[in-house]
Amino acid sequence: MEWAELIGRVAARGDRDAFKLLFEHFSPRVKGFLVKTGMSADSAEEIAQNTLLAVWRKAAQFDPSSAGAAAWIFTIARNLRIDAARRSARQARISEPADPDDMSDAADSPETTLTRRDDVSRVAAALLRLSEEQSTVIRMSFIEEQPHADIASALGLPLGTVKSRIRLAMIRLRNLLEERT
Repeated sequence: MEWAELIGRVAARGDRDAFKLLFEHFSPRVKGFLVKTGMSADSAEEIAQNTLLAVWRKAAQFDPSSAGAAAWIFTIARNLRIDAARRSARQARISEPADPDDMSDAADSPETTLTRRDDVSRVAAALLRLSEEQSTVIRMSFIEEQPHADIASALGLPLGTVKSRIRLAMIRLRNLLEERT
């Protein structure tokens, strides 16, 4: 079976028969892969379905010269698994009751307060020196805590571009913050 050709048929004309073949072949394999990574069968099933849904929606983005069909599909599954794990961890942090031992003392010293205020000012100034593209992805990723895939979707960019912008922005921020130390 030529999987790349089937993806091309889905992209070109929304071929349901081609998609059915892709789904029947890859859905159980993706689910098995996810279960082997430690996911529950139900979660693996959900992500496998979301993976194939992404194949349907993003078939036109598939480039057979850069990756094989299976590699492309399993990369989508891997990224969705990572996003799900991040969401789960974020939800766990939000729902955990605050531990009084983890909270800083309400009466910080004046030096600590000044240091924090200075740190916040330095970071804010450094963020202003980033390009608009970099500051947008930093804000969406670290302040709004959006998964990279959601940022890519919201900005209409490939996921790799979003990740590259975040990485480059973090390097730029580090350099800007080190300039002033």
